[in-house]
Amino acid sequence: MLTHLQISEDAHTLFGFVDEEERRLFKLLITVSGIGCNTARMMLSSMTVAEIEQCIVSENAQKLKGIKGIGEKTALRVILELKSKLRKEGITPSTVSHLKIKDEATAALLTLGFAKNAIDKTLDNLLKTSPSANVEDLIRNALKAL
Repeated sequence: MLTHLQISEDAHTLFGFVDEEERRLFKLLITVSGIGCNTARMMLSSMTVAEIEQCIVSENAQKLKGIKGIGEKTALRVILELKSKLRKEGITPSTVSHLKIKDEATAALLTLGFAKNAIDKTLDNLLKTSPSANVEDLIRNALKAL
């Protein structure tokens, strides 16, 4: 489990994350003026990392406003401040959809009882050989490879 320790005058708060992507996005979100740890946590519990990144890079303020505690000004500020940072990391609308396909395939294969490490390795190899594969093809080919 990955963590982030937030130290304030009156408390030490520890936040836990499932994976590095979630923690990375959390740290990016709390750099935005008006977004604190609790709001960033609320965003991550309302949407997946890929969905939040998709909203930011595609400038979809409406979807961000659907998250409790996020108004129009905050949604626009998040987009304005994080869009260029995400693009520097190589995240574009096409890579976000690529990540979403991998996440869906991973969830399906985990449900079938395969080990996460084996799934990640197999899906990465499959996506290198056929980057335009859809979720169904990816799962079918992964089942053959696993």
